[in-house]
This record gives sequence, C-alpha cells and structure tokens, in this order.
Amino acid sequence: MSKDSWAVAVDVQEASSSLQFDCKKVRGLRSQLSDVNGNQAPETSENEVWRKDGDKVDLAEQSLLNKIIRRSLVRNRNQVEVLQRDPSSPLYSVKTFEELRLKPELLKGVYNMGFNRPSRIQENALPMMLAQPPQNLIAQSQSGTGKTAAFSLAMLSHVNTANKWTQCLCIVPTYELALQIGQVIEQMGKFCPDVKMAYAIRGNRMERGTKLQEQIVIGTPGTVLDWCTKYRHIDPKKISMFVLDEADVMIATQGHRDQSIRIHRMLTKDCQMLLFSATFEDSVWRFAEQVVPDPNIIRLKREEETLDTIKQFYVLCKEKEDKFTALCDLYGCLTIAQAMIFCHTRKMASWLTTNLIKEGHQVALLSGEMTVEQRAAVIERYRNGKEKVLVTTNVCSRGIDVEQVSLVVNFDLPMDMDGNADNETYLHRIGRTGRFGKRGFAVNMVDSKHSMDIINQIEMHFNRRIKKLDMSNLDEIEFLQS
Repeated sequence: MSKDSWAVAVDVQEASSSLQFDCKKVRGLRSQLSDVNGNQAPETSENEVWRKDGDKVDLAEQSLLNKIIRRSLVRNRNQVEVLQRDPSSPLYSVKTFEELRLKPELLKGVYNMGFNRPSRIQENALPMMLAQPPQNLIAQSQSGTGKTAAFSLAMLSHVNTANKWTQCLCIVPTYELALQIGQVIEQMGKFCPDVKMAYAIRGNRMERGTKLQEQIVIGTPGTVLDWCTKYRHIDPKKISMFVLDEADVMIATQGHRDQSIRIHRMLTKDCQMLLFSATFEDSVWRFAEQVVPDPNIIRLKREEETLDTIKQFYVLCKEKEDKFTALCDLYGCLTIAQAMIFCHTRKMASWLTTNLIKEGHQVALLSGEMTVEQRAAVIERYRNGKEKVLVTTNVCSRGIDVEQVSLVVNFDLPMDMDGNADNETYLHRIGRTGRFGKRGFAVNMVDSKHSMDIINQIEMHFNRRIKKLDMSNLDEIEFLQS
C-alpha cells in the first residue's frame, strides 16, 4: 500500500490558529528553479517529480503550499510510535503546555497563536526537545501537525538572551519555507523582545567578518554554509541546537544534501540535533543517520488505508467529448456540494475548464505553471465555496482538506512513467472525498483498453472492486446516493 496516504491527513479540525501567511513578503517560486544564491539551475531539477501526465510536482513548492493552506492544527488518524535511544529511561508525554514549564512570556505567545493544547506529535516531541541534558530527535510529521510550532518553541526556549551570538540554527530547502518558519517564531516569541532572529537566505548580505548577534538563524543550506565559512558571520562551534526541516525535500534538491552534511560536520558533538521529514523512505533514513547520532525517533504508525467511505465507479467513454458529456450527466444527477476533477495535462485541464464554464458551472483551475501564491488563492476560494468545481493536475493530488468535496473524477487515470497504474496518486486523488467521516464518490473515465487495464491494476492493488456505472440509467445513479 501507499506509504504517504490520504489517511494520514486531516481527520477533524483541532485548534484554530491565527497564523496568517503574507504572500506579499514572499516572491513566487519560478518555474525554473534557482539555487540559494539566485543562480539559475538546470531546467530539470532533482526536486521536480515529472509525472506521466506532463505536469511536474515540485516537492519544495508542494511543501510550501501545504504550509500556507493549513492555517490550523490538524489531528491525524495515526498512532505515534516512539523509539527511545535509551529504552530503559521513562517516556514522558504532555497533555497541556503548562506541563512543559515554559517561561511565562513563551506560554503567553503559544496561547496568543491560538494553540490550546499540544497536538499528538507535540505531546511526545516537546518533552524530548526540551529535555536536559539535550536529546537528539528524528521525527516524522506532515504539514499541519504542529511540527513547526514545536521546534520553534524548542529554539525559543533554548536561547540564552545574555549571549549575543547565534545559538540555534534551522535549515530548510527554500527561502520561502524559511520565511514561513520565521513568521511562526516571530509570533510565538512576540513577548520575548530580547530574542532576535535573522534569515540566512539569498539577497540578505552582510559585510564579511561581521558577527551575527541574533540568537536564532533560519536559512537555506548554501547561504548558511557561506555564512559559517566564507563570511564567518556564524561560529558553528557556538551552535547548541541544530534543526533540519523538510529532510525528504532537502535530499531531493540538488546540492542541498551535501551542503547540509558539511554544515553538520562543523558543529560540536554536544549540539542538539533535530530532524523532521514528512516521509521516511530508505534514502531519508540514510541521510538522517548521517546527521543525527543516537536519536530518539518518533514515527507515525501506518493505519491500513480505508476506502470504505468512498464508492468507486468507472464510466466507459470513447473520447474526451464523451467524457465531458458523461461528466455533465453525472453532475446533473448527483447532489454534489463540491467536486474535484483530475486531468493528465495542463492543456486538457484548460480545455475542460473552458467547456464547464460554458455549461454554466463555477469552475476554478489549478496547474503547475501557477506560483505558490496563486495556487493558495485558488484553493482558498474553492475552500470558501466561491467555486464548486476544481479542475487540476497532480499538483493538487494531496494536501487539500475540504469538507464539502463529495465527488472526485479522474477525467484521466493516473499513470506512472511506464504507463502502469500510479496507485499512490490514485489514492491521494480519491482521498480528497470521503473525508471527515462523510461518504464520497470517485468516478473514473475509461476511454481505451489501456485505461481498463489501469482500472484492473488499481482493483488488484487495493483489493477493492470498482463498479461500472451505466450513464444511461439515471435511476441507478440517483440510487447510489440513497
């Protein structure tokens, strides 16, 4: 089964957060990636995943998008598994922030952000992060689980304000993510005026040899490395807490993995190491083991993905015009709050959007050429019900949690580079419906023998039957909702 499942995502909203993302402060990610110093990178970067559908999924962009659109803590369905470096030591977890014995001004900052109680990840991670003597940590955590707030709180707690040098260093794959984390620290540290923060990101230049007095530095690996070596703004031997966020994105980005390891090697053995990643494939584990010695480990136990709340069907069609007719018939028969429709290519998504609008539908379009800010704005409008239909490529197959989505349509079936069923993407796509305990519908458009083979592969993989839907029998369609 898929490792990164929709079942890991939002279950119910847990705590309202006042954190807002100011898009004006962040320039859009360009379609051609640039390195941390603003140099143009090759057109095909290692952190861009090219799908069979021709629309690329940039891992760093997807991570940033998830952070922007998830403005509140979420609770996921998975149990947390804790592996301690010393199994004989007692395992502590907390149910309230008061139990952490934070400084009053920090506790005030936490509550001011709208966090009422620790999330599931925070319950276990915070006692380890704040422990004395310091403990190293490797943690698996998706966007929305309170991970950023957790390590921000740890860094703010760790700072000795009497020392005017960099004590906590956090590295992330892109400057946009650095600014996102910085906003969390600024809000959480609102009542800690003596704690200062700096961004080690491209364009933020200082005179060579000038020593930073800010206790917390957040930046990208290339700039941080320059600040530690070439410009000597930071003394790495004085760093006592090192945070590496988005490790899975980091190692997929050209150069970042090696730069991160070089930074790590300059730190002292007493420096506390905290590493976070949304996924933990073998490559991430190997990287984590290089960077974090003797760690405590927090992982999410995988629940078996359940498709029980989603009814799955396929419709036989001949060509895209037949698919469009079937889609309109389906939409006319079902009582649909909101729908999401997935296409292979930007061209197909654009064609479908144009024709749906002609039919009088309120439609939003989401695809890979849009900036992160533009995507976030489209998603926010859709989430607020301004548009009832969202047409998208794979850039939207994960990370969007909209309670009102009752129908997902695979206008084009997801395939991998070899033309076989992309089961993981299929699961992410149809997982946009059937959320929050509600029933959902997933309809797959089949226009060839190859498409039918894809359906059969998906059925075998998930051990679930996908039923044929007879579009000529309107009574059958209406019966499905009863």
